[in-house]
Amino acid sequence: MANPRRSSYSNTLPLTNTSETTSQQQVSQTPSHFTTSFIHFLKRPHAFPFLLSIFLLLAWLLFRFQHLNNNNHFTAYHSNGINKWEKANDDENANVRRLNSDGVLSRDKRGWMFNPVVAANDAGLYGVAVSCASVHVGQIRPGGVRGNHRHHTCNETFLIWGAETKFRLENPRVAKGYAEVYIGAEEVTVSSSPRGTAHALVNVDSLRTTYFIGCQDSIITYNSSNTDFKVWKDL
Repeated sequence: MANPRRSSYSNTLPLTNTSETTSQQQVSQTPSHFTTSFIHFLKRPHAFPFLLSIFLLLAWLLFRFQHLNNNNHFTAYHSNGINKWEKANDDENANVRRLNSDGVLSRDKRGWMFNPVVAANDAGLYGVAVSCASVHVGQIRPGGVRGNHRHHTCNETFLIWGAETKFRLENPRVAKGYAEVYIGAEEVTVSSSPRGTAHALVNVDSLRTTYFIGCQDSIITYNSSNTDFKVWKDL
């Protein structure tokens, strides 16, 4: 009688990869082992040069960061190539006061308005015309020049606005013999030219027109020897 066949069943469970398990255990133990080794290394005497190098590197990085930060502040402060202190100093040398940032000039949605007499008296300028024996109102088109002369017998005060304008005033305290400032198109300024001092207004704007009011405290006869003309050859 034949023996009945025995059914054989294969083991369906996956075999464990011992090498892979060992590798995973090593990976899991690596950070802890590294930390322990590093702490042990730091306790040794020859770790001092290493720590000193790290300290010097951090100090150098901090110094570079502070230096870069200071340079950024310096660049922001000197935006457009104009130092704020130098601009204020140039205004003083040119006997100019800008009215945009004080209470003399009133602005609203219609524009600006101010009292020219109060503005001139409160500007703190020297050689201001205390009275207006002669008043003239004018415009200067782009590239045009007004003045470039010297009155010997009167003080003259100007109100200037409307366009990018260069105002030049003779000043022996300045190395080149005159002070020069640029007035923005949105700025309004009051300036004064004391008697015996040359002055000039130049429209350096490409589109807009400069407007000005001039007040002289005495009558000027322009064909007399009381006025010197074409003082500066470069204008």
